[in-house]
Parts: sequence; structure tokens; C-alpha cells
Amino acid sequence: MTPLELKPITAELLPAVVELDRLCFNGLWTTEAYQRELEGPNSDLLVLSIPEADNNLPILAVGCQWAIVDEAHITMVAVHPNYRGQGLGQALLFGLLKSARTRGMERATLEVRESNTTALSLYQKFGFQTAGRRRRYYEENNEDALILWRSGLGYPQFEQTLASWYGEISSRLASFGWNLY
Repeated sequence: MTPLELKPITAELLPAVVELDRLCFNGLWTTEAYQRELEGPNSDLLVLSIPEADNNLPILAVGCQWAIVDEAHITMVAVHPNYRGQGLGQALLFGLLKSARTRGMERATLEVRESNTTALSLYQKFGFQTAGRRRRYYEENNEDALILWRSGLGYPQFEQTLASWYGEISSRLASFGWNLY
């Protein structure tokens, strides 16, 4: 099994994170934007990486969220195109929600393209529900974004939910030869 590490981004990883951003989003954020997020006290930037990996593929997925009052605003979930469908997005979203819980967040929210059925399915597995729509949110094609919310992060039973998700995610990853730690 290949080990996978879910960890906060460090400055040394920024070039690989920017490259993954380019692959997934055509360069949504610059190195400077990631650096600001890295330094910001209200941002959580997480990566899924292969420990001790060579420079060919150190980062498999990246995610970001902002802590705003008692809400976690998930701004990004990106998985390397060659590794989609293996549970990496689930592991990353798990990490973001766990981090939100640790920060004392009560709810999580995000926007997702209406046409992105894969992402919608992922978010629904984690209890996100559609709460609204942002018309013509995506400038390049005027596509609507759905606004999704997930409440209950602050409830005591959410710890049990996290533990259950961890088991399910670990099993899925193992079926593809990954070992999350």
C-alpha cells in the first residue's frame, strides 16, 4: 500500500500546489494568493501527499477553507485528474470538515457548479444540502452555482460521524492501494 498523508500546506509545497491548481482550475489562484492563504489566520489549506515522494507527483489533492465567525467556507477541493474516483476527494473533504470542527465551526458552506454532478454527489455524501443558487456565478460560461450547507459540526455526535467517515474513506482508499494516516 502507498501511504497518503493529509496535512497542512507548507511554503515548500506551494510550487506543486500551484501546478495542481493549474491542472484542475486553469490557474485559479497564483503563488501569491496561496501564500496569503498560508499566512492567513482564518485559512486552512490542506494537501493529500505521498510522504517522501519525489518531485514528480508530491501533491495529489488540495483543499482550502476559511473560518468566518462560526462557519467554514470551503473555497476549493481539487484532486489531480489522474487520481480522481479513488476516494481522495472524500479524504480531503473529511480533513476540511475535521479542521472546521477543531476550530469550533458550527456549519460549512460552499458553492459548486450546477453541472458538476461528481462534486455534488461527494458533498451530498457528507450531508451537504442545497440552500440556494448564485445566478451566472461562473464568469467564463455564466453557469449557476449551487450554494450548499452542512450543519451540525459543533454537535457532540459529529465526532462519531467523523469516525464513521474515516473508516469508510480508509476502506475506499485501500481498495485503490492507498493507506491514509
